[in-house]
Amino acid sequence: MKKYLTLIIVFLLCVFTTFSCKKAKATNKTELTSSENKAPKNIILLIGDGMGLSQVSVSQFYNNETSNFDRFSIIGLIKTSAHGSLITDSAAAATALASGVKTYNGAIGVTKDSISVETIVEQISNRGIATGLIATSSITHATPASFYAHVKSRSMYEDIAYFLVNSDIDFFAGGGLKFFNKRKDKKDLIAQLKRNGFDVNTVVLPQNILSNPPSGQPRKQAILLAEDEMPKMNEGRGDFLPNATKLALEVLSKNENGFFLMIEGSQIDWGGHDNDSDYLISELLDFDKTIGLVLDFAIQNGETLVIVTADHETGGFTLSNDDGNDNKIKPTFSTNDHSATLIPVFAEGPGASLFGGIYENTAVYTKMISLFSE
Repeated sequence: MKKYLTLIIVFLLCVFTTFSCKKAKATNKTELTSSENKAPKNIILLIGDGMGLSQVSVSQFYNNETSNFDRFSIIGLIKTSAHGSLITDSAAAATALASGVKTYNGAIGVTKDSISVETIVEQISNRGIATGLIATSSITHATPASFYAHVKSRSMYEDIAYFLVNSDIDFFAGGGLKFFNKRKDKKDLIAQLKRNGFDVNTVVLPQNILSNPPSGQPRKQAILLAEDEMPKMNEGRGDFLPNATKLALEVLSKNENGFFLMIEGSQIDWGGHDNDSDYLISELLDFDKTIGLVLDFAIQNGETLVIVTADHETGGFTLSNDDGNDNKIKPTFSTNDHSATLIPVFAEGPGASLFGGIYENTAVYTKMISLFSE
């Protein structure tokens, strides 16, 4: 009898121990899931214009440092076709990312019927969230323009500039000065920026050095450092993109309600259009460096989601072997225009788990706005 009683006690102890271990594991899993699904206070969206998977691979093979793309734990893929076109342009793709709608190629912030659609910048500005835009192109170019403007054609640069001046954006940096101070309508939008509360920096590169914002409550910042696009990396642009990013983070992070910052590596695309591998590679490595700076900020901050993606791929870019030599890479192109390939999405930080999988480019907007709504 004692023998059976002992066996029963041992059995019950085993059952209790197993149940306790399972309960502990379930609790730990719940806590982990809760941490992963925590909504971010800040979102930083980096767009490598024209950056497909082969362009991303450049950071593995042509980089003196470890690629910052290696630091992401969540990776997804987006479909980029525009309304009525299998292959998108930057305007339609950026409108999808900024507003969550499919539209025609060339459209900025409007639907397929040319009706204005609210952007994520406009929506969150109404909630007191700070916003910023940085580009190595003109700040009125298709990608940045799609986050604040509403025009039928991406070529309407002066109209786009007027939207920016009257927007709620708190920080912007890039080129495009001539669309503000050398306009056909003779309007002085630089003076209007100042009236609207901006500190304006128009000292053209290479003389300009981006400086830290003044202490205390920062004013809005307008930085226009080139007549049109910024110089190429291999023509002396230097650290404009990481420096402008650092300054934006210093300014925007002072807002207690959080911020949204879009950073575009614009000229990766132009290297693809030119079928110029040296141009493309230098721009991609500059973008990679900026990603590293942003990730470092996000880790220290603890409340920031970082998303890296592209609008489309440009150039049909591949890294093939050189005349059969598998130890030597030869960059090649199959077109001087865009392609229809799927585009990678990298995410790290609170809410990053939402960005895995394969989905339409409009879902990037949907996922971001849902996180800002929590």
